[in-house]
Amino acid sequence: MDASGQMQLTGVQASLSPKDGPALAAVAAAFDPARLTQARRLAGLTKSAIARELSVSAVAVGQWESGTYPPRPDHVGRLAELLDVPPAFLAAGRPYARLESSAAHFRSLRRTPAHQRAKAIAFAEQVWELVYALEKRVQLPPVDLPGFSAGEVSLEATSADPVQAAQALRRSWGLGTAPIPHLVRTMEAHGLIVTLIPFAGAATATVDAFSTTQLSRPIVVLTPNRADDVYRHRFTAAHEVGHLLLHGDAAPGDVLQEKEADAFAAEFLTPGEMIRPELPPRMDLKALERLGKKWGVSVDSLVYRCREVGAVSDPAYRRTYQRLSQLRRLGLFQPEPVDGYPGEIPVLISRAFALAEDNGLTMTALARELTYPLPRLRLLLGDAQAAVRPQLRLV
Repeated sequence: MDASGQMQLTGVQASLSPKDGPALAAVAAAFDPARLTQARRLAGLTKSAIARELSVSAVAVGQWESGTYPPRPDHVGRLAELLDVPPAFLAAGRPYARLESSAAHFRSLRRTPAHQRAKAIAFAEQVWELVYALEKRVQLPPVDLPGFSAGEVSLEATSADPVQAAQALRRSWGLGTAPIPHLVRTMEAHGLIVTLIPFAGAATATVDAFSTTQLSRPIVVLTPNRADDVYRHRFTAAHEVGHLLLHGDAAPGDVLQEKEADAFAAEFLTPGEMIRPELPPRMDLKALERLGKKWGVSVDSLVYRCREVGAVSDPAYRRTYQRLSQLRRLGLFQPEPVDGYPGEIPVLISRAFALAEDNGLTMTALARELTYPLPRLRLLLGDAQAAVRPQLRLV
């Protein structure tokens, strides 16, 4: 047993077959209800769906997850097959961080189905587990986020005003008032965990992006659907940093919070005192495009910024957006995918594993330690270039 009195499973047990009766009995004896919940959410299944597949009642599955009764050994084997995990995944005996849905800020909360949010939350839990395992071997950058400590953010350490908070973070990170050339790499350098992985397959686009400060390291999950436009991708990343700083203990989903995170991102990427003098005196899309490339933001963002700082009237703002939409339909002002900008692709987790691998860790050993299937571990490690493959088109 480990220090907490939980049964430790050996490497042999971690890779056991669902048909191995004695070992399945050992897993059943050490059954962890939270692991079943996590695996079920990752598989996108309801309790009723599991009940149907195993020919048991939904009440029984609910009792397994609540910890009222453990499943029988034969049920453990069938659960493992159904959920595509090693049987030992369902046992206690290794670090685990439970994350509630209310602890994560989803970029598109209202259009994200509950089961997709649950899957995203379970994914974030496993990202934490992977990082925890790697940190036993590799020293990652310390978390440098004002007010953050041990899964909490003290709002006294930063301003509640999004513009002031963005200015304060620039000062804290030594960014001055210049453009930020590599935003995601900058976030990772200050200890934030950032991922860019299609963890929910085609449904990842529905989740969009989310973040949480409720774990020992802040986690920002970016998704490939926004990576087709590097400037939208950067704004989304900055938006999530705004949530981390401003809304650490606030319930997600508030429209005002989303507006505050947008205001934070705009100020963080394009400080008002610097961008105002550079904005063109009239809505010149070519000039805005050049300015956008300098600051790493979209033309759309700068058009909105012109309105925000009072540089243009509302009618001029609306006309410009209409003209921009028309030009895009003609194939102009097309987005640039993130794969051409390495500094905007997360690398911290994959580089940490590569360093540990150079010093003897194998992917098989790490998968056994975490009791993850190898494909799952490969996904979590996030070969960023594989996760965000460039789209090839005939010319």
